[in-house]
Amino acid sequence: MFVRITTDQTSRPNSLKHFRLASSSNPIVNLGEYTYKKGKEIYGEKEPAKYVYLVTRGAVRSYKLLSDGRRQIGAFHLVGDIFGLENGGTHRFTTEAVVETTLRLMKRQSLELVAEKDTLVSRDLLGLTTSNLQHAEDHMLLPGRKTSLEKVAAFLLEMDERLTAAGKISLPMSRRDIADYLGLTLETVSRAVSQLHKAGILEFIGSTQREIAILDRGLLARIDLHN
Repeated sequence: MFVRITTDQTSRPNSLKHFRLASSSNPIVNLGEYTYKKGKEIYGEKEPAKYVYLVTRGAVRSYKLLSDGRRQIGAFHLVGDIFGLENGGTHRFTTEAVVETTLRLMKRQSLELVAEKDTLVSRDLLGLTTSNLQHAEDHMLLPGRKTSLEKVAAFLLEMDERLTAAGKISLPMSRRDIADYLGLTLETVSRAVSQLHKAGILEFIGSTQREIAILDRGLLARIDLHN
């Protein structure tokens, strides 16, 4: 489970922000930060869900291995995202560090105990649940898009919203990750990205092609909706 922490200065402080509660009931112990190397598993599917995680650097992927051996990525957790808070007692997905990643941890039980007494924390947990459901619904709609180009356009628009800094997207994930997230092949993702590049909708910055500038967001959005 994950949600993006908002930074709206006009609203009340998010009592989960940085895992430091804003209200007077503040017994949660910050367990500190841990760094995971690229590809390192953070927790496995069906393992006990003992902790909640905040991404402070890097990126995390959540995935399941399907019966035929294929990997289905359900979500990418980026800087500022909270994840790992499950409805049940075990994790539904396996998570790994996409790149070298630093996470802040706290005990799930501590958070739940505070939520029983603190309405601000309880409301934040409800917000986490709502955001998680919204993301799951959006991701569920991806297979309904008719073409691979639509799926890639939708992904780039999502990353543009979540990652853009100084007019560019710096993708931490590989095209293989993107393919497993969208339910496409690596070759199909590469063709779609090349097609968008040739159409003048995006351009690559540097040689890795992981830094992307979107030149025409309006046209990219129309591809997502109408292609």
